[in-house]
Amino acid sequence: MTTVKLSIPYGDGELLFELPAANLLAVVSPGCGAVEEQAPAAAQAQAVAPTPAAAPTPADEQAEIGRALAEPIGAPRLSELAVTATSAVIVVSDVTRPCPSHKFLPALLAELAPLPRERITILFALGGHRRHTPEEQEQLVGPEVVAAGVRLLDLDAAGCVPVGTTSRGTRLEVFKPYLEADLRILTGNIEYHYFAGFSGGAKALVPGLCSYAAIRDNHSMMLAASARAGVLEGNPVRDDLDEAAGLIGVGFIFNVVLDERKRIVHAVAGHYLEAHREGVRVYHERSDLQVAAAADVVIASPGGRPKDINLYQAQKTLDNVGGAVRDGGAVILVARCPEGFGQKAFEEWMRGMGTPQVLVDRIQREFVLGGHKAAAIAGLLARVDVYLVSEFPDELVRAMCMQPFASVAAAVAAAFARYGEEARFLVVPHGSRVTARSEG
Repeated sequence: MTTVKLSIPYGDGELLFELPAANLLAVVSPGCGAVEEQAPAAAQAQAVAPTPAAAPTPADEQAEIGRALAEPIGAPRLSELAVTATSAVIVVSDVTRPCPSHKFLPALLAELAPLPRERITILFALGGHRRHTPEEQEQLVGPEVVAAGVRLLDLDAAGCVPVGTTSRGTRLEVFKPYLEADLRILTGNIEYHYFAGFSGGAKALVPGLCSYAAIRDNHSMMLAASARAGVLEGNPVRDDLDEAAGLIGVGFIFNVVLDERKRIVHAVAGHYLEAHREGVRVYHERSDLQVAAAADVVIASPGGRPKDINLYQAQKTLDNVGGAVRDGGAVILVARCPEGFGQKAFEEWMRGMGTPQVLVDRIQREFVLGGHKAAAIAGLLARVDVYLVSEFPDELVRAMCMQPFASVAAAVAAAFARYGEEARFLVVPHGSRVTARSEG
């Protein structure tokens, strides 16, 4: 029997495992487009993974950053906006996001050269996530920015003030330091989001710099059928947060598209809607993946740190790959989760699941931030099994209605025992960056 040696991200490293070539449908990664089912020949199985594009060098990344800033979409160049501003804020992603802010922040500061550095503040868009340590803040922005002397500030929900209400009823309570700036710049990376359609654009502001009430109001719309990964048109969550950003005010955005190693392959800058949509177009062409038939088993990782820092973040991968596994099949989620659950309400719902249907029914009665992700996991568990390779204790994994495994190899062996020697496997090493689904 010919086997294929594979690896999958796990924390800061990777885990190795093997699969029989005849059982491997494909390995899917961003940039490979539609994925054809592989014939069971060993020679073909070795070529399952798509041939990657040439990896961007640091010089390539900086050239792309410069190009995007020099060619803003739907807005003046940032350096022109800075001339008439007296202060500026740059909103950046928090530690749970893969966005390499340190790579482009020096270029943004160069564009803001007319402004004294003490008049520039970098705000970390925490949303409902934990606060940073000073060391994490400095790591995110990089030594060059730290040396520049700009102020670094985490979102403090107690410092949010009301600014209005969207047409869908979202109470907009926004971090005051953002509102006090003349020039407001949003940054981030574009990838699939399981109910907002895509990250990036206005999402750095809503929910990034908003109160719990605002986040809950917006996220409660996730129950709509059109609120799902890869969907913008008619998505009430995205429509609401885009409207909110227009009401609050955004001067400029800078968004990046990343490869599987978090390198910048494309960048967009300019108007918060027009530039974002162009970035979405590029990302979607690269990452919307289809397989000819649903797999019996999908082996998926969020892509390692930071997307597997906790289960709250890793959940998105389950949503992204769920469409590629058949009803009654299994997803092997490979996520280290060194910080455990990552959110208090999410933990309470997951620990008290009982059965998946309990949470599916509960979210319909009461929308609770954190509970919404637990309900999303429960919805998948109602259809397929989930095998979890992580640092969670075995008894806790079982309480979450999942099956614990100490290694990918052990989970694969259990899957073969469950689904038979002809079980078909799909491997998705970077499940936070792609949506994988079957054509049927």
